[in-house]
Amino acid sequence: MSTRGHDDDPRPIGEALAAVARGLGLGDPARAGAAVERWPEVVGPALAAHTEARGLRDGTLTVVVDGPAWATQVVALESRILEGLAAVVGDGACRALRVRVDPGAFRGR
Repeated sequence: MSTRGHDDDPRPIGEALAAVARGLGLGDPARAGAAVERWPEVVGPALAAHTEARGLRDGTLTVVVDGPAWATQVVALESRILEGLAAVVGDGACRALRVRVDPGAFRGR
């Protein structure tokens, strides 16, 4: 019979990875993945063609855009985008957007 505490008991890998991600400030990996995967659904096809959600950390979703005009558009629509993200990934998961311009980001898509 083991004398180890419950903290040493085996647990599912997804649970362990989620705990590590939260400890690193990455939040719930399922929510982060959903925010990235469902980005086109939230912003629509026109904006999705020029933008890409890259990752969620500490409630901030990093969004890469292919030009300054698209960065301006994302910033202008930030509150609406955040509302849409809350509807698909849950309230509080994404509280802000960080927009980065990279003109070559979508070459070869």
